[in-house]
Amino acid sequence: MFYSQMNKEQLLNEKKSLDKQYAELLKKELKLDMSRGKPDTAQLDLSTDLLAVIKTEKDCYTEKGVDVRNYGVVDGISEAKKLFAELLDVNEDNVIVGGCSSLNIMYDEITRAMMFGVVGGKKPWGAQGKIKFLCPVPGYDRHFAICELMGIEMINIPMKKDGPDMDMVERLVSEDDSIKGIWCVPKYSNPDGCVYSDKTVMRFAFLKPKAPDFRIFWDNAYAVHDLYGEIKIANLLKSAAENGNENMPLIFTSTSKISFAGAGLSAMAASKANIEKTKKSLGIQTIGFDKINQLRHVKYFKNADGIREHMKKHAALLRPKFETVLNAFNTHLKPLGISEWSEPKGGYFISLSITAGSAKRVYQLAKDAGVTLTPAGAPFPYGIDPEDKILRIAPSYPTIPELSAAVDILCLCVKMSAVESYLNK
Repeated sequence: MFYSQMNKEQLLNEKKSLDKQYAELLKKELKLDMSRGKPDTAQLDLSTDLLAVIKTEKDCYTEKGVDVRNYGVVDGISEAKKLFAELLDVNEDNVIVGGCSSLNIMYDEITRAMMFGVVGGKKPWGAQGKIKFLCPVPGYDRHFAICELMGIEMINIPMKKDGPDMDMVERLVSEDDSIKGIWCVPKYSNPDGCVYSDKTVMRFAFLKPKAPDFRIFWDNAYAVHDLYGEIKIANLLKSAAENGNENMPLIFTSTSKISFAGAGLSAMAASKANIEKTKKSLGIQTIGFDKINQLRHVKYFKNADGIREHMKKHAALLRPKFETVLNAFNTHLKPLGISEWSEPKGGYFISLSITAGSAKRVYQLAKDAGVTLTPAGAPFPYGIDPEDKILRIAPSYPTIPELSAAVDILCLCVKMSAVESYLNK
């Protein structure tokens, strides 16, 4: 029976039963963590052989004879650029290969824009007074943290099933030249697992912002992170170039959840003008990233198809975890009519939408019972969920027994908060 159909006596009896179950959990002093989307040890083990592909000094040279042990090649060795170009379906000249973190590249691109401006802009962003970013929500907390640190005002954009509310995006960027960018995770978005439709991608490609220095920060973090077969999205960089917006998109990706989370490769794809501007700054910022790591990734994966085959092994490990969470939701929550959730076909997260005004309460109940979740509010700018109802669920890191126990506790906490909410009406 739905909680909404229960009378007060039934709700009080339900509360008594739930409180008793919760009290028993507190006695167990559990410590379960599903707070971040980290690969588990078994996933990291899949790439261990990558560490051994460079064995002698003869293995330390690129096809062009570059000794990767030495300084230089600030934008990445050609083999690594080719690998990412193939993966993202762009030209090699449109790629820069960096260190292990695409977040680092995004942070640096925002910093450069603030200090030096961007191609097509007349002034640095930081010299233009108050500037703004559009932020599809729920979204990635680390994107929002960059804006908050830089003093960039954030505007919430509701997410739909096929991507951000493009009517709202188009209207806002056409009216306000202080809006300088938008964050996007176009495939298996964090946290709801949304895949942008071709129509949505094309609307981005056709954007006509009032600000000539507007940028689309296209964080394609989950480009090959499919759980149930490959899903392709339209190519923003090519489509934007065809419509006179070649400088607008900045495409980011990494191997952080492909090889090693802390020792992978990252890349940015963009127009040649954007690439050249970034290279000029990079040439002063660094003498080069870890080219040994770049070369061993290329030797190990060989090409984009090699990466796709490797990701099937990741999917085999992750699928049962996602299904564990979704099965628990269907078993414990669906019959009560108190929540909704995304059912992503890839990526790393599930978005759980519960009774309005309850997310912080559920987070604390779960924490007190020994389950660490991503903090309520994290998927929104400034950590403020206007309705206090969204929780980001990260199934990847715990073992399946740990995950099963954690999600059962989570469901109990969701039920407790829902009953309290109905009783307080």
